[in-house]
Amino acid sequence: MKIKSKVLIIAGSDSSGGAGIQADIKTVTALGSYAMTAVTAVTCQNTIGVKAINSIPVQNLQKQITMVLDDIGANAIKIGMLHNTNVIKCVYKILKNYKIKNIVLDPVMVAKGGSRLVNGNSIKFLKKLLIPLCDVITPNIPEAEVLTGYKISNERDMIKAAKKIINMGAKNVLLKGGHLKKKMIFDILVSKKKIKVFPKRKIKTKHTHGTGCTLSSAIATCLSQKINIYKSCKISLKYVDQAISTAPGYGKGFGPLNHLVSFNLRKINA
Repeated sequence: MKIKSKVLIIAGSDSSGGAGIQADIKTVTALGSYAMTAVTAVTCQNTIGVKAINSIPVQNLQKQITMVLDDIGANAIKIGMLHNTNVIKCVYKILKNYKIKNIVLDPVMVAKGGSRLVNGNSIKFLKKLLIPLCDVITPNIPEAEVLTGYKISNERDMIKAAKKIINMGAKNVLLKGGHLKKKMIFDILVSKKKIKVFPKRKIKTKHTHGTGCTLSSAIATCLSQKINIYKSCKISLKYVDQAISTAPGYGKGFGPLNHLVSFNLRKINA
């Protein structure tokens, strides 16, 4: 297979391999692109929970990003866990300076096991600085509630919250509906002009560790390959759905996905 594009991942490391930069690399590679990384933090975690988070010095993070962009370049950037204000400001300055297209932000705030990964001040700077630079933001319902201050109980609330995030400067918001207690999941793509709904039946499983990381990386990969936003979301949601349904069942808690799942992109892209 010929490599189709280049994707830079700015995110934290997950020692269990199910989420974070490890999941991002697997996703980008599985979808046919070249993955590069800038590690923001190293976490000590498994499928049960997060035990420690060790920050990478901001100067080191800055060097990781600029050395990649100055040499190889990137067709898209996926941003994951940015756990403090200094990291957010660093990433913001670089992205604004390099004027990269196809920036996808997964506003990681809470780990699957419930551990808080960012503080309130970081969220404020995330909203002020990074959201206006992004082409797509992929919050789940709890993250959208934190970003907007809205309580989300149904699809109408989801659209209201997504529009609020659009008003913060984002070009597109893919709000994930998996946290609503319903048999059907409605993921909703909102831009200033359009609303697209992606319905699917919920898979009963606890093996969902890294779904957010995987989805946002898949979208960044598709965008880097010059696929439009609607088809990028459609392909990526299908990829995650199949990765969940074929999960290997590893670990005692929330297990990882099957990033090696294969599917026909042309069929999904049709």
